[in-house]
Amino acid sequence: MKDCKGAVAKAIEVGYRFIDTAQSYRNEKGVGDGIAAAILKGNVTRDDLIVETKIDILNYAPAKVIKTAKVSLAKLGLEKVDILLVHWPAVIFGYKAEKTLPAFSQLVDEGKVGYIGISNFNAKQLDEAIKVCDKLGKKILVQQIEHHPLLQQREMRKLLSDNDIYLVAYSPILRGKAGTVPELTQVAKKHGVSAAQVSLAWEMEHGAIPIPKATSEVHIKDNFAAQDLILDKEDIDLIDSIKVEKRIVKSPSFFHGGW
Repeated sequence: MKDCKGAVAKAIEVGYRFIDTAQSYRNEKGVGDGIAAAILKGNVTRDDLIVETKIDILNYAPAKVIKTAKVSLAKLGLEKVDILLVHWPAVIFGYKAEKTLPAFSQLVDEGKVGYIGISNFNAKQLDEAIKVCDKLGKKILVQQIEHHPLLQQREMRKLLSDNDIYLVAYSPILRGKAGTVPELTQVAKKHGVSAAQVSLAWEMEHGAIPIPKATSEVHIKDNFAAQDLILDKEDIDLIDSIKVEKRIVKSPSFFHGGW
């Protein structure tokens, strides 16, 4: 928890403004403490930050969505989260778009949540969620999925773009393994930067919002510097040409959604 607090506070000090957590990560209290420390230090105000968390798979019944979201707010020390996500569309644990999403909508109406988000949805589940939210008069702001040069998710990228939904990319630096991808190391050598920076810059070139995990100050700063890296067309074409389709995050045993 202490490491989480320090990492979040340091990331905000460096310049990060998008903070991602989840009920299942069991670190909401540490994230909240890091945010509070940064605000207390005067690095930011609450309005400078975008904070999102995710409802755990065991909490998809409407009453549990409402109750546990408020518990998350208490742990985070916030009156409102900017985005609340369905972590997995786990039907076996009670996720049903027509029942679960109205509870998210209620939290938006109550001012506890800014926008509804989803995570790990396939095309069919995405379409269903959009239709339910449309009926509720709400917009799905983000879809968080595994996305990196070895899992380029071209079809999903287009679907999200067509529906004006932001792609938030988890594992964008392949969980620290970006340096094992020859195309990334080739571009990194060309620009004199890390392979992680190349992977993150490629994400952003494709309109994704990468959320790399880092705890050390060195990695926090290195990842942040990717914003200054400008890839040329040759670089992007080389990375786009990668044919490998490899997931780093294995789908949980309960999930069979074809994502």
